[in-house]
Amino acid sequence: MLSPRLSNLLDQGQAPYTTLNHSRTITAHDTASVAHIEPEHFAKTVMIKADGRLCMVVMPAAYRADLHRLSLALGGATVELAQEAGFRCQFPDCEPGGWPPFGALFRMPVYVDSRLAHQKMVAFNAGNHTEIVRMPYSEFERLAAPEMLWLAHMM
Repeated sequence: MLSPRLSNLLDQGQAPYTTLNHSRTITAHDTASVAHIEPEHFAKTVMIKADGRLCMVVMPAAYRADLHRLSLALGGATVELAQEAGFRCQFPDCEPGGWPPFGALFRMPVYVDSRLAHQKMVAFNAGNHTEIVRMPYSEFERLAAPEMLWLAHMM
């Protein structure tokens, strides 16, 4: 079942989307594989701290966050991967690691790797590890209002 916050956002925003159930996976790359979605079209959410502030970074599953590049894109901010134990309570209606890429739902900024903007459709975790949401990238961008950056490199 979709995260209640996510479901509410998508429905109130009148965004067209579909959901897909799949066998339980942990990594974004594995999720994309079992859902038969190209890793470039599956958006994974990586949690970082930029100058101590919790932020979401959204990028294709085929890529890895480049913290140095991200720091430069954020004006020299000190950037590090966030430790899950320190932010798990921010996502009360989501499974750990299954966070949907909508920072506003959780009162945090969201940065999107610009390579996702070139995709017609995007898919992402629905708040758990057994369901994804698929929607036009333009609708994701409208609802998420992310800051677009070049953030990642191929794995």
